Amino acid sequence: MRLPEPGTIEIAPSILSADFARLADEIAVVESAGVNIVHLDVMDGHFVPNITIGPPVIAKLRRCSTLAFDCHLMISEPAEYAERFVDAGADHITFHVEAARQPEKLIEKLHHLGCTAGICLNPDTPVDSIRQTAPLCDMVLVMTVNPGFGAQKFIPEAAAKVAPVRQLVGPAIRVEVDGGIDPTTVPTVVSYGADTIVAGNAVFGKKDRIAAINAIRDACK
Repeated sequence: MRLPEPGTIEIAPSILSADFARLADEIAVVESAGVNIVHLDVMDGHFVPNITIGPPVIAKLRRCSTLAFDCHLMISEPAEYAERFVDAGADHITFHVEAARQPEKLIEKLHHLGCTAGICLNPDTPVDSIRQTAPLCDMVLVMTVNPGFGAQKFIPEAAAKVAPVRQLVGPAIRVEVDGGIDPTTVPTVVSYGADTIVAGNAVFGKKDRIAAINAIRDACK
């Protein structure tokens, strides 16, 4: 499944905060809440100080779900590994501008493989660093925490970069936010122009995942 067309606000639950012993079940629950995207955080212990999942896990999950798999590669040398994630079942791949040597070529490669592509900004990375790359993407991800761990505190200054990113890419490219997103912070990022909302602890940290997703949806309005 491809990313939904721009123009709708989509909640993308992040499995980083899910029960890793029950990932297929966790994804099935959020799918029943009507989400179209699930966010898969991939960390290598090098680019960020944490290690999560890789292509073998994604390939297993792909058999269990038809949701759009939004793979966020928080890894060094993303161009070296991107094709493996596409083969495993990724529908969309976002990589970090800080880690990519030739981001435009990687976007071209991903499109050639039939995968949508995105570029990501860390909180301290200026929007100018993606000025040439962002218009080639299908989605731009603005990190509103420093990447690596879930349940971090929302950084308002990082969230403010959503507005110039939206101005840069216009309405035809999705703008995603990730980090510290919950019903209290999501109105801010939506007002700046975000339309793809990654929520980890705010969904999987709650006993009732469906109610948690609906609370974020209501707050987006």
